[in-house]
Amino acid sequence: MGTEVNAASFTREQRQHYREKVRVGLDVFEQMLAHSRFEFEKPMTGMEIELNLVDTDYLPKMDNAEVLAAIEDPDYQTELARFNIEFNVSPRELAGRAGLDLEADLRASLNEAERRCAEVGSHIVMIGILPTVMPEHFDGDWMSANTRYQALNDAVLAARGEDIYLDIDGSSGERLNRYADSLAPESACTSVQLHLQVEPAQFAAHWNAAQVLAGPQLALGANSPFFFGRQLWHETRIELFTQAADTRSVELKNQGVRPRVFFGERWITSIFDLFEENVRYFPALLPELSDEDPVAVLEAGGVPELAELRLHNGTVYRWNRPIYDIVGNRPHVRVENRVLPAGPSIIDTLANSAFYYGVLRMLAQDDRPVWTKMSFVAAEENFLSAARDGIDARLFWPGRGEVPATELVLRHLLPLAHEGLTQWGVDAEVRDRFLSVIEGRCLSGTNGASWQIDAVRRFEERGTDRVEALRRMLALYSANMHENTPVHTWELP
Repeated sequence: MGTEVNAASFTREQRQHYREKVRVGLDVFEQMLAHSRFEFEKPMTGMEIELNLVDTDYLPKMDNAEVLAAIEDPDYQTELARFNIEFNVSPRELAGRAGLDLEADLRASLNEAERRCAEVGSHIVMIGILPTVMPEHFDGDWMSANTRYQALNDAVLAARGEDIYLDIDGSSGERLNRYADSLAPESACTSVQLHLQVEPAQFAAHWNAAQVLAGPQLALGANSPFFFGRQLWHETRIELFTQAADTRSVELKNQGVRPRVFFGERWITSIFDLFEENVRYFPALLPELSDEDPVAVLEAGGVPELAELRLHNGTVYRWNRPIYDIVGNRPHVRVENRVLPAGPSIIDTLANSAFYYGVLRMLAQDDRPVWTKMSFVAAEENFLSAARDGIDARLFWPGRGEVPATELVLRHLLPLAHEGLTQWGVDAEVRDRFLSVIEGRCLSGTNGASWQIDAVRRFEERGTDRVEALRRMLALYSANMHENTPVHTWELP
């Protein structure tokens, strides 16, 4: 959910002091990278899943406070909008049968959460953008009761100095063009975040590999084709989040000022590169000050919290974000992969994560890494092409040229995923269960986005209007989701 803040507004003096403390924190972090002992002997993985709440008609249900009270589980937290909640999955290792155990645990937890939601008239849907959310749902009290969200909303709008402008052209020929006076459109974007703890010296290789992998990830996992009733990108969430959280006016964009939602602009050599860029290029949004003197803590042999640096880092929305954290008084760093949408099902989610962790390992340890043979711009173009076209995207890969995403995965990346998971110590049963889902998507040409588009088209061909077609599609989607079958096997209406 992010670091809590206590104030919704800040003084000029606070902002100046905060900038100084962020820079001090950056210096301390640099010293720690050079001299401190970071936790990495047992690399851990983690996962966060953002969820949507709907009523019995599959329309957004603005009652997350009531739902969380009913669920009574600290693993479930609020998110930006009142029809969102977040499920935080406990960190664990990858080896052995851990993937199957995780699948069972996730299903049991979500089934219980769904049962308790139903008692208060709500239901859980795991999807990249809730297709039944419409502009009128944000006319009233849509934001969760949390000071951080109000402060963030006010800070983004103050930085822009004007309303947020959304302009998205869909490959279908449909277009979204409208203004928003709050961060409400951003709240429609629900994702899965995958975490991997790594040795600091190996962070750059893993981050670079994750950037290369972002395009294939999105092509396989796209699940957000509709927003405000329009069919836009296969993963509309990427462009919607980019525009909805943009702190730049048109003039600042024209000057080349970097966006707050940031793919990046270069390959890196250290995790420090990313934190330094965040401090150098991005002004503070939430300048909340702590009492810690990080220099004194480090000199005394302690582990600094670096609260200001971490809070600032959390307001720069990289699709692969660097994380500094502390557990049991031991610092560690990890790559947070924010590329994927939520859903369609638990088995689809774990298939996406197995593919990511397997390929990432192989790319990161390659003697001649793939990012040394392709430009950073090519990686970003792959990312955007996959967001626009989903499983039908064509992607560039060194030595192969521009090829269909499905061909790239089947012929090259899927074998890497199998080998990478083998090196992680993952049992063959687990590898086969999850990676067979990725193979099935490629062979059928079906992922969450394409299934949604085809289902809505079928309803519309029978004379159903778009709004009702979206509602009926979501009802079918939800039933399939709760059965935990992979999306490429779902029947169309």
